[in-house]
Amino acid sequence: MTSEPLSPLPPVVLDHPLIQHKLTHLRRKETSTAGFRRLVRELSLLMCYEATRDLPLEPVDIETPLETMQGQQLAGPDVCFISILRAGNGLLDGMLDLVPFAPVGHIGLYRDPGSLEAVEYYLKLPTQIASRRCVVVDPMLATGHSAAAALTRLKEQGAKRLLFVCLLSTPEGIACLQKAHPDVPIITCSIDRGLDDHGYIRPGLGDAGDRLFSTR
Repeated sequence: MTSEPLSPLPPVVLDHPLIQHKLTHLRRKETSTAGFRRLVRELSLLMCYEATRDLPLEPVDIETPLETMQGQQLAGPDVCFISILRAGNGLLDGMLDLVPFAPVGHIGLYRDPGSLEAVEYYLKLPTQIASRRCVVVDPMLATGHSAAAALTRLKEQGAKRLLFVCLLSTPEGIACLQKAHPDVPIITCSIDRGLDDHGYIRPGLGDAGDRLFSTR
């Protein structure tokens, strides 16, 4: 008896007015490097609320200035962030503002210009990855090859609870990621029209890494 294939969950598109407002300014070609970095940080902070929505809590007894009460706190070292280099680092600051104790891992991938396939060049992960919620961040889900390769590598290292978070995505990228990893939810701020002949998101915002780090 064969098991039924997993049906991927539809991506969660964050349509909060503040997110859409900031995303519009992020897309503008005249936005400076400093402005781009600030907007990415602010957007990542807002996205982190959704990415951590269902983290487990545990009761804790505390004293307020008036009396003793039972509050709630996060239960144990449950979450870590994994950045897909290099652009993923732009999303870390806002998330670490909210969850400053979270460990951070990095996976380095570049896209082969001919095949558009992902090639790994670096991997450094936190301990206890098998028991943690791994929030994988990359500003762009374009072809989906890099994201799928990163998730495959993380699963090989023992990760079991994965979530992919990006600013922009495309129907092609979502389809690629869901085909390879139907068990991994996707959170994005926009599903753009699609890809051009060079694999860039349209209308997009340009190269996120170049705009974050003022490179070409």
